[in-house]
Parts: sequence; C-alpha cells; structure tokens
Amino acid sequence: MVTPAQRERSPWQIRPFNAASKQARLDESGRGRYRFKKLQKIEKMKEFKGSITALVTPFRNGKVDEKAFAALVERQIEAGTHALVPVGTTGESATLNDAEHERVIRTCVETVRGRVPVIAGAGSNDTAYAISMAQRVQKMGADAILAVTGYYNRPSQAGLIAHFTALHDATELPIIVYNIPARTVVGLTVETLARIAMLPRIVAVKDATGDVGRVALQRLACGEDFIQLSGEDMTAVGFNAMGGRGCISVTSNVAPALCAEMQEATLKRDFTRALSLQDRLAPLHEALFSDASPGPTKYALSLMGLCTDDLRLPLVGPSDAAKAKVRAALQALGLID
Repeated sequence: MVTPAQRERSPWQIRPFNAASKQARLDESGRGRYRFKKLQKIEKMKEFKGSITALVTPFRNGKVDEKAFAALVERQIEAGTHALVPVGTTGESATLNDAEHERVIRTCVETVRGRVPVIAGAGSNDTAYAISMAQRVQKMGADAILAVTGYYNRPSQAGLIAHFTALHDATELPIIVYNIPARTVVGLTVETLARIAMLPRIVAVKDATGDVGRVALQRLACGEDFIQLSGEDMTAVGFNAMGGRGCISVTSNVAPALCAEMQEATLKRDFTRALSLQDRLAPLHEALFSDASPGPTKYALSLMGLCTDDLRLPLVGPSDAAKAKVRAALQALGLID
C-alpha cells in the first residue's frame, strides 16, 4: 500500500493548487483564463517525456490477472520506460468496471513505488463521472491523469473547454489531454487546446491525430513549455523532431527497451540513431495495428509468455493474417524464436 508520505516524496507530483486563491482569479470575461504564471509548471512537468507505455490489462479466465500485470509493470521499468499509463484505451478501460479500474491503477502505483510517473486513465464523456474518477485516482497516488475528449455525445469546442476546466478545477493532479478524433469524432482544435493550456495543471497533450504539422502550430499557440506527446508509434520520431517530447506508446508493451532507446535518442537530438531504431521497429508498429488494438499486442505478449491474449467483448482476437505479421515482426527483432 502506498502511504501519503510516499506520495509526497514523488518527484513528479505537483503541489496542490487552490483555484480560489488570489493568484488564480478568473478574468472578468468569464472565459476561464488564469492570469498568472504556471507555478513551477516547467520544473515539475518536464519528467513527462520519452517512452510512456500505454499498458495492456491482462485477463485470465475472465478476470484481471493482477500478477501478470504487476510483472509487466516491473518489466517496463527494468527496460528503461520513462512513465506508465494504466487503464487507457490500450488497457481496455471501456470494459473494466469501477472496482477493476481502480484496482489496476492501485496495482500499478504499488508496483512502481515512485520510480517512474504513473499517468492514470480517467477520461469520460460524462464530466461528473470523469471528475469522480479523477478524484479517486488522486487518492490512489497516481502522478497525473490522462483525460480523453468527450466521445459519442459530440460536444462543441466551447463544451470541451467547459469540460476540461471543470475537471481541472476539481482535482489537484496534472492533466494530460488526449486528442484522438478517430475514436471520439470530435477533436480539439489548436485554438481550443491553447485556451485550456492556460490552466496551470493542463500540462500536456497526447496527440493521436497523426498530423505532425499540428506539433508546430500547437507549440506556437500553447508555448514551448507545454508538453506534446505523440499518440501514434509510427510517426513518433517525426513528432519529436517537430517539437514533441515523447510518445504514449502501444509498441513499448512489446519492445520497451528499443522504444525507450529510440525516445532517448530523439531527446538528445540524435536523429540518425533514432531513425535507425525506428526502421527496426516499423514492422512491429505496423503489425500491432493490423487488427483492432490491443488484440495484436496481447497476442504478441502471449507469444513471449508474458500474459494471455484474452480480450473482452466486443473485441475479439486478431485475424490469422494479423497474427502472422506479429509473429514475423517479433522474430525479426529476436523477441521470439
């Protein structure tokens, strides 16, 4: 169990912020813009970088396999992964009940023991529920929240601003906004992201648009201190070359050391080395998205003896063609015989 003292010692967690303080009064326009500097934001948030694994949630006989999950977390840390994301999309959060959702996050926090940041999935298209989950995640000792834009109910840009402002004001953790319009239909415009980036604990975006041109525009609109993380493995090197600082990765579930090394190379601006590693990883990137994710990733991990390939409906296992691609990519990297 993680104690309050252990959470206090975490080097990644920002100090609580009182939105009602004089420093944080809303301007008279009512648009939710805070008129102050972002309170050591650069110092505290610069550790959200590099290879950040969007963890799978292993199942066995229909239940969460906590032992396998803890082993996967330990493997990630040993391989040099820079941060971890439990119960995101790759973690099949949509099919976990609240008790399972909380238990996976708690297991991650307890296994990590402050060695790397834990960025817990806590998004929802119901703002009240997102707030409730974020507040619970905070009590569990997570270092940050990953919050997706509202899906299915298709909010306007004004609605997205209101949603993230409400989530920000109800919690004390840094928030990474997840922009993935391919899944949510509605995406954040650059202008909207710039608006919510003014909130002191909206510290980063996971950009899964696949448009590396947005990185430059978002850098100009949100400022150089605003952290941009790729949400797409195949374009991660190009994303960082444009000003990104890391990738919330699916591939790093399978090849964490290579992904961490590649990200380290980009952060050192050694793009010759990064491209060499990307070339090695590209067939694996492609294979892991050759069928509905995280099916191919779980299949890869099962071939490596790390967990079962069980999924929860409506997801089913990958096709035979996808399995063949996964097997070939693993063999090419020497991850299986």
